[in-house]
Amino acid sequence: MAAQKKDARVFGYELLLDCYNCRPGTSDDLEHCYSYLDKMVPFIGMHEQEPPSIFRTPRKEFPDKAGLSGWVPLADSSIVIHTITKHNFVSIDVYSCKEFDPKRVVQFTKKYFSPKRIEKQFVLRGKHYFDT
Repeated sequence: MAAQKKDARVFGYELLLDCYNCRPGTSDDLEHCYSYLDKMVPFIGMHEQEPPSIFRTPRKEFPDKAGLSGWVPLADSSIVIHTITKHNFVSIDVYSCKEFDPKRVVQFTKKYFSPKRIEKQFVLRGKHYFDT
């Protein structure tokens, strides 16, 4: 992830993480994933509007998508998590109109899920928002 120029005026910043082969059990642990969302917020200097919400996807109804989905609404936007238990896969989206350090998010995520591989994408959102 290349650092973005400080003088770029954009509406928001979005970090997308795909975490492969996470530590077994972490992608199906409601408390663990809730804790991740809850503790990530102050770690990156954000403010939650409400506590995180997290839900289990029923294994019987959706065998290929069984896992967890959750999010925490932020005053600055949101953090979203989706997991697929069968593959120890965790997908995370941090979106904010306030700048944050993507490296800190990756560091925190590695600590929580111990993935063997992470794919990262950093996107500048609303590049023309201030043109109007």
